[in-house]
Amino acid sequence: MRDWDRSLRAGNHPETTRYNYVLAASQLAAYLGEGMPEAGGACDPASVDGRQVVAFQASVVESRSAGTGLNKHKALQQFFRWLVAEGEVERSPMSEVPKPKVVQELVEVLSDEQTRRILDVCQGQGFVQLRDQALVRMFYNTGARLSEVGDLLVSEVDLDTDSVVLTGKGGKQRRVRFGVKTAAALRRYVRARSRRPGLTGIDQLWIAAKGARPFKSNGIKIRLRVLGERAGVEHVHAQRWRHSFAHEWKLAGGDTGDLMLLMGWSSEEMPRRYGASAAAERAQAVHARLGIGERV
Repeated sequence: MRDWDRSLRAGNHPETTRYNYVLAASQLAAYLGEGMPEAGGACDPASVDGRQVVAFQASVVESRSAGTGLNKHKALQQFFRWLVAEGEVERSPMSEVPKPKVVQELVEVLSDEQTRRILDVCQGQGFVQLRDQALVRMFYNTGARLSEVGDLLVSEVDLDTDSVVLTGKGGKQRRVRFGVKTAAALRRYVRARSRRPGLTGIDQLWIAAKGARPFKSNGIKIRLRVLGERAGVEHVHAQRWRHSFAHEWKLAGGDTGDLMLLMGWSSEEMPRRYGASAAAERAQAVHARLGIGERV
């Protein structure tokens, strides 16, 4: 798995992708190593068969969700495909494993009021409070992915033009602007960061609460959830602000092509999927604006 992680790094896969891919393989190994009767305790990838992966995938679907099961399925497909290419196995057992059927779940948008409550629990002049304010406003104001914000370097934030260079999937970069309030929060945080001892040579924008080390995407993910719980807002994660951004853009009548550029999408399916939970609100707003049935 260390060699596979090196291969993923060489392929320039994002850190979150590498983490999730290697995690899936580790979880399969742990599952088989727990003495599952059907598996025989196998941990050598060459001895794993489709029946064992099916059992593992079923346990994930039952204990977590079909969506999580699908993510594990995709990761293990990549793992065994790599093993075939490396000559470690003759064929992938994934050809015998059905892909979990997933009903597309609607992601609820975060309202302005909910975001205000989250920002309220970030108030203060301490380093962590200033960092959290800047993080929340960055997600809220740009609709960026967790990894795009989490992997930011100091040099990628331009406080002269109030814009940021985001690196999306496939290493594609795009420049996105942010507003006055986000710029002010970032300036306060960057000043606090400059006073932090021991950061020489650390280019990452976000710094952990303790020590001179980067604050990475998985830590940010957990932090957002904690802030949400303190604010009384359930299930807070970066993707909800991404859906909110798409919803607000559509509600204001923004161009779909421009939205795709800002969000880093190449598929036209994505604008339909994001903000779908608030589609009825947008339809009602358009109906009221058009005044259909009220002209006579």
